[in-house]
Amino acid sequence: MIEPIIWFVVGLVALIGGAEILVRCVSKLAIISGIPKLIIGLTVVAFGTSAPELAVSIQAGIDGQTDLMLGNIVGSNITNTLLILGISALFIPLKVNKNLIKWDVPIMIAITIFVYLLALNGSITFIECLILSAILMVYLIYLARRKGGGNPEPSENINRGFSAISLNLIGTIAGFAALILGARWLIGSALIFAEMAGVSELTIGLTVVAIGTSLPEIVISLAAALKGERDIAVGSVIGSNILNFLAVLGVSGLFIPGAIPVQDVLVSFDLLVLIGASILCVPIFYTGHKIVRWEGVLLLFFYFSYIFYLYLSSTEHDFLSVFVNMTLYFIIPVVAFAVLLLATLELKKRYRFRNFNPKRRK
Repeated sequence: MIEPIIWFVVGLVALIGGAEILVRCVSKLAIISGIPKLIIGLTVVAFGTSAPELAVSIQAGIDGQTDLMLGNIVGSNITNTLLILGISALFIPLKVNKNLIKWDVPIMIAITIFVYLLALNGSITFIECLILSAILMVYLIYLARRKGGGNPEPSENINRGFSAISLNLIGTIAGFAALILGARWLIGSALIFAEMAGVSELTIGLTVVAIGTSLPEIVISLAAALKGERDIAVGSVIGSNILNFLAVLGVSGLFIPGAIPVQDVLVSFDLLVLIGASILCVPIFYTGHKIVRWEGVLLLFFYFSYIFYLYLSSTEHDFLSVFVNMTLYFIIPVVAFAVLLLATLELKKRYRFRNFNPKRRK
């Protein structure tokens, strides 16, 4: 029992440390190029924080642990949207860039729904993974050409010499190596835990592994929020969600022989939860262009409700049906009504402000 715990912790530390090194080194290389903060958050930081999911998913796919792979991807996106944004907003209200609301959040929702439609037939094929990888290339090209992502990052204080660039490149390679090793150790110990506890690989992927591989997002989002880099804090989460499906699922799926089987429960529940959480971002982000503390509490409430459901479902608890009915027929309708009401009031306020002409006042 002690040995798998040790390897789990070592693997987790390797994943987090590797992601941290990777993000720092690649971010410095990106800053030298004068890339805006929002674009850095959506691409460089998001890719770095999604690297643990990519490493875990490729290794799980090669080992034939596809339930763990899919659980890790879907669970990480749920964790990113509800847990990470919730915790970050709890510490400090998060500013949301207008371009994020206008373009990237709708793209995230569209991709999530697209993956859901792909999974409806019970599998995701090699061709479909190839399509996701192609969409990834289109999205990255779109980001590279997009304007209005914010002001470019100043690079005056960044060492642009050959030695600095070489060190950052070496750090990038070292970060990837730590991610690969950490993924192997984490998966091996997680599977032992699942076998010992009698819990399915999918549940372990949705919870333990998903939270573990999302720790870089938690650390980076909190650090960015506290330092005032709120474009990076929110942008890295949205970018990570997009890359988890396009890069992690799309690319890792190319290494798996045959189609990736999708469990019915993933389609009938977990992906629907993710779609709902993604759509919830629209009114929350729109009201005031920021995520305030009470909205962070709301996101955390839904996340822990989701975890509580997984616990009740895995243990086949008698309270499961009561909890589901209470959530579906009371909690969700009340929250949806409140959020939509606030969004409507915000829309009316902006409309009045836009049409307000002080010259007409006497």
